[in-house]
Amino acid sequence: MAVAEKRLGSSEKLKRNLEFLWRALTRDKMGFVGVVILLAIVLMSLVAPYLFPMDTRANPMAIFQGPSSEHWLGTDNMGRDVWAQVANGGRDILLMATLTALISVLLGLTLGALSALIGGTFDHVMVFLADVWLTIPRFPLLVVMSGFFRLNNLTFALVLAFLSWAGLFRGVRAEVLSLRKREYIEAAFMLDLGLPHIIFREILPNMMAFISVNFTLMMRNSIYSHVGLVFLGLLPLERNWGVMINIAWTQGALFFSDAIWFILAPTIAIALLILGLVWTNRVLEELFNPTLRSGV
Repeated sequence: MAVAEKRLGSSEKLKRNLEFLWRALTRDKMGFVGVVILLAIVLMSLVAPYLFPMDTRANPMAIFQGPSSEHWLGTDNMGRDVWAQVANGGRDILLMATLTALISVLLGLTLGALSALIGGTFDHVMVFLADVWLTIPRFPLLVVMSGFFRLNNLTFALVLAFLSWAGLFRGVRAEVLSLRKREYIEAAFMLDLGLPHIIFREILPNMMAFISVNFTLMMRNSIYSHVGLVFLGLLPLERNWGVMINIAWTQGALFFSDAIWFILAPTIAIALLILGLVWTNRVLEELFNPTLRSGV
């Protein structure tokens, strides 16, 4: 009987959580559209290699053709299908942006929380380093580095994350300084629960709205940086939306009316991805902000 009641209680709790999640998703129409756009792009990136495999051979007889039943968005400068490239072009960008945001948020969260909780000389040194870091022009530095080092998606994500932690550090430090005065944080210090427990078990859950919003913003910034460097030809030309824009521009697709989708399609795809991330922030605030949650 007790087991059955426990299972019933668990199912009721799960049902309430799902209802709350659905209300949070559908309360803000723009946020709901953003989640749908983001999920659609992620799903398309996962299934595209199986449903829309990319052409591996050039077809000189089909260069810069317009949209047709065979090629929905026309063909590129080598006669290859544009839609297949668009469908497969988001995977590397999503992976790179997610990895960059994950590393940057982890650095900013850990260093910001430690700086606020430890204080003293460590805090002064970290604040000084963050101020110096914020003065570094990231994009020009990435341009210079790409001339000396070969940056693939992994190394680019690591470098960009290492250059981007300072802004989040300042925000996390300010939030933790405010939360540190709360009674449950003081009680955790008195019980000597340790900094990892205090940061990740006590402070982190109360900062999820702030962290989730910064996570998506960091993804947006990394996408802009990646596409910008690819457009300039400074990153390896792996097949993604930025590469498509670069090739379309350098091969003169703008001068062929039938080839307009070769440059327009990846541009729209990037814009939709950024729009999906920005609008998804509205849902994340609904989910993690306690003041908004009560109104759901």
